[in-house]
Amino acid sequence: MDLSLKNKEWKEFLFPEIFEIKKGFYNKKPLVSNQGTIPFLGATQNNNGITEYYTKEKIKNTSKTGHGKNEDISRKIFEGNCIAVTNNGSVGHAYYQISEFTCSHDINPLYLKNQILNKQIAMFLIATIQSQKVCFEYARKWRPMRMVKSKLLLPVNTKGEPDYAFMEAYMRNQEKQKARVYKTYIGKRLNELKNTKPVEPISNKKWGEFYLYDIFAEIQRGKRLKKGDHLKGKTPYVSSTALNNGVDNFIGNKEKVRVFANCLTVANSGSVGATFYQPYKFIASDHVTKLENRKFNKYTYLFISNLIERLGVKYSFNREINDKRIKREKILLPINSEGKPDYEYMENYMKQLELKKINSYLKYNKAKEIASK
Repeated sequence: MDLSLKNKEWKEFLFPEIFEIKKGFYNKKPLVSNQGTIPFLGATQNNNGITEYYTKEKIKNTSKTGHGKNEDISRKIFEGNCIAVTNNGSVGHAYYQISEFTCSHDINPLYLKNQILNKQIAMFLIATIQSQKVCFEYARKWRPMRMVKSKLLLPVNTKGEPDYAFMEAYMRNQEKQKARVYKTYIGKRLNELKNTKPVEPISNKKWGEFYLYDIFAEIQRGKRLKKGDHLKGKTPYVSSTALNNGVDNFIGNKEKVRVFANCLTVANSGSVGATFYQPYKFIASDHVTKLENRKFNKYTYLFISNLIERLGVKYSFNREINDKRIKREKILLPINSEGKPDYEYMENYMKQLELKKINSYLKYNKAKEIASK
């Protein structure tokens, strides 16, 4: 089968021709969260649309307003094996939901007609659905009444029908290509980590308290750059978001900006305390502070970043980590026999964690390959 997208004939279809479009349920979130196994989907672009997990009992007993008249649980829980599309907030983001879920009215559950949906077909359809999100924004919602008039472009067979066999084959081929690339990367990482020294359990280590300015020779806040002044480009712009490694945009500004690299960034406002290792060149907003020690490598930075992030519990959006406060902050670090930070231990500890994750992946992948035979 020719899997070239360019060589394929495409055709427009109305959403109702392809999907049974259902309405999410306008139900108040249960007060107690993360105590069950049923996902709650909301208007987010993260975590496959999942914002919380609930038990059936909590979903059953929670009404639209949190009290008063309730609805039957059958109206609140949706079957899995469908595509959930956000119609408000992060409009147009779509996710494949394999298991049953509950959701807000900000979600349109879509069930495929005339074809059994699987992961590969779903991922192909999601790409076409999400291409339309540019037509919507927070003030222009994509509720079911609008979606029924929307169209999506799909590859077709000789009968002019959606070619689901092609979609599935195309996505399976993409998965194989990605798997080959990742296996090559894994092999390279294993070779680089082969001389990693074993470390004692972290619970056995002695710890000491240190000022941040004793650990990092360079502590500097980024520079203010208004959203309207952003120029299109390819340089990561790191701000106070707790998502995507702190990257808020990609810009091309060259003047009146601060460019850093190979350091930690700490959000000093917004998602206060969110800490990330930045291995590449980036432009820092005034909502983050750079922490740099030129003797550190990736693993040392990653170890320390987890400890710095805990500072966030002391602050909030109205109480930021300003320049004066950050110089007074201390963190606990494992120490050596001389009472100094044991950076060698930190490095090897993180390398051991990576090795453990890689070996877990290889074990899982091997079991998956055996099961598929």
